[in-house]
Amino acid sequence: MEKIVITIARQYGSGGKTVGKMVADELGIPFYSRDIIRMASEDSGISEALFGEADEKLRKNFLFRLSKNIYDGDLIPPESDDFVSDKNLFNYQAKIIKQLAETESCVIVGRCADYVLRDYPNVMSVFVHADEEFCFDRAMERNSMPPRELEKYIAKIDKYRGDYYKYYTGQDWTDARNYDLCLNSGKLGFEKCKEEILAYRKVRFGL
Repeated sequence: MEKIVITIARQYGSGGKTVGKMVADELGIPFYSRDIIRMASEDSGISEALFGEADEKLRKNFLFRLSKNIYDGDLIPPESDDFVSDKNLFNYQAKIIKQLAETESCVIVGRCADYVLRDYPNVMSVFVHADEEFCFDRAMERNSMPPRELEKYIAKIDKYRGDYYKYYTGQDWTDARNYDLCLNSGKLGFEKCKEEILAYRKVRFGL
């Protein structure tokens, strides 16, 4: 069978990760999320903690929202002072994502995988979103915060995801033109989102 990779970007609380896992389980293929960081750490020899620290540094750095470090695919060698720069840490994650796309069918959530694999013919990209109420209710199931505080938290996570995507791709995270398929999980529900992804996969790839 041809190797097909499904990438999923998602708003916080939309259940995109849950939908991705459902798709992977239905197809019997691997599912990757933060596993990408562990695999990039093992491949590069760079501590996994540094990958998390880089993400946190970008999260807190206001200038990160105003700048760009668009992914170009080039790995920085170990002898360079920039070997553990945020750019190179992202590059190693991208390397793993490309290796996965070249060797197996799988579902990959986040990590700008849609952009990294944008030129791969065996890849379909999905963006899962929902209205504020749906995302809030879903987030309430997972977080014990006062409502006002949770609203701010959701907005903060989505802001970071948008900034992260812009920083490494130069494009807008919520722009439908970046994806093959955009699904409103608040209207469809998770099961129908899964069915839509599988239906598109069949139409696109004949599988």
